[in-house]
Amino acid sequence: MNTLTLDRTDIKILNELQKDANLTNVELAGRINLSPSPCLTRVKKLEQTGIIDRRVTLLNPKAMGLEINAYIQVTLDKQPQSALEKFRDAVERIPEVMECNWMTGDCDFLLRVIVRDVEELEQLITGKLSKIEFVATIRSNLVLKQITYKTALPISTSDTIVVRF
Repeated sequence: MNTLTLDRTDIKILNELQKDANLTNVELAGRINLSPSPCLTRVKKLEQTGIIDRRVTLLNPKAMGLEINAYIQVTLDKQPQSALEKFRDAVERIPEVMECNWMTGDCDFLLRVIVRDVEELEQLITGKLSKIEFVATIRSNLVLKQITYKTALPISTSDTIVVRF
């Protein structure tokens, strides 16, 4: 396993790119008080090591007509590796599933889904999720109002960070 120590400059780069991935290298370099060439070298290194996973554009769900955000707890009737893999493979093919987490506790998986309306949520649950092999129970919770939503990881420039990759 390789390690990389991120210094304050690396962390500043990551924080700036988490705020705005569309920054040009010159803009980024100016924001962190570094010349463009070493800034680009650092960004490339962060990309090559996988610390920067990808750059995306975040859309406003409501503007796109996606009004319902829900969390769905799924419990399987059996948990052999093959059942877990089948479930994982099935939910990866469902575009409404924004997140799928394998859990400890009361359920096996916690899904975050986004759909247009309650009817579409019902179709997702009854027409897709309930038909996946080994699914035993499905419990859903609707989000009434999103209080906070962050995509940026909380990384502080006060310390160096050792990353394993």
